Amino acid sequence: MVEPQNQNLARVSQQAKYHLPAWHFGHPDSIIDHTRRMEKLFFGPAGAPRSTRTMSTVAAIERVAELGLGCMELEFVQGVRMNRETALSVAEVAYNKKIALTAHGPYFINLNAREPEKIRASQERILQTARIAALCGAESIVFHAAFYLSDPPSKVYEQVKMQLQQITHQLRAEGNRVWIRPEVTGKASQFGTLEEVIELSAEVEGLAPCIDFAHWHARTGKFNSYDEFAFILKQVEARLGRQALGNMHIHVSGIAYGKNGETKHLELRESDFNYTEFIHALSDYNVKGFVINESPNLEEDALLLQQTYRDARRH
Repeated sequence: MVEPQNQNLARVSQQAKYHLPAWHFGHPDSIIDHTRRMEKLFFGPAGAPRSTRTMSTVAAIERVAELGLGCMELEFVQGVRMNRETALSVAEVAYNKKIALTAHGPYFINLNAREPEKIRASQERILQTARIAALCGAESIVFHAAFYLSDPPSKVYEQVKMQLQQITHQLRAEGNRVWIRPEVTGKASQFGTLEEVIELSAEVEGLAPCIDFAHWHARTGKFNSYDEFAFILKQVEARLGRQALGNMHIHVSGIAYGKNGETKHLELRESDFNYTEFIHALSDYNVKGFVINESPNLEEDALLLQQTYRDARRH
């Protein structure tokens, strides 16, 4: 069920396959620009940089450009509250500043909820995120798909797959080209192991993985060395093809964790996450797409990752 404050967004965004300007990512004529952009690996923050002078999405994109970063994730984690006019302004500024955008859906999503109305609301939140992301010119959305709720993982997998098939079918019918990406999650109670996310992406058209390397390290207590990072990339390539490594959406941060997985995000240099070897693996396997930093010091660690990557490419 569409929430009242978002009824207009849902209605407008479904009209006529998004009447968009020719420069917009969602316009068919923009595919050449999109292909050129995906020949690179972009680094950026999850949300507005802390040094943004005024707290608006447009100002945040301008600040990302000033910092010399390449992308930014729009954070709709508390709900989608952006209108069409603002979204198109965001898209224009991002296009002019050459900043690629992604988006993170609301936290209040559980495609394995017990109550049918909660499942419908979860579906709608993903749809709303994809619709407004498309208007913003974003190329990819991520979300935490579900909780196990003591159900067998195989049962939850089939439930999540069914719901995502409905969502992607609806978006394709609307002409929405945004990639839909369930995220590798950091807690044992959450659906979203590396294997689950990769397999869903293989089985559901329009889906691709969001690999959160910090989450997977926190969840397993391992996967924190060059060989282990390379193993993850090899798994993606083996199941989804070489093209998947050329179209990656990655989350990373420092992270604290316990026996049940993630507890909180940390700055990279204050954590045990081996970001240098992580970056070297991305470089050696010629990964392209987006690396979104979720550390508390958003832009500083994004810049650290970008510089580490540039240094790795020179050697």
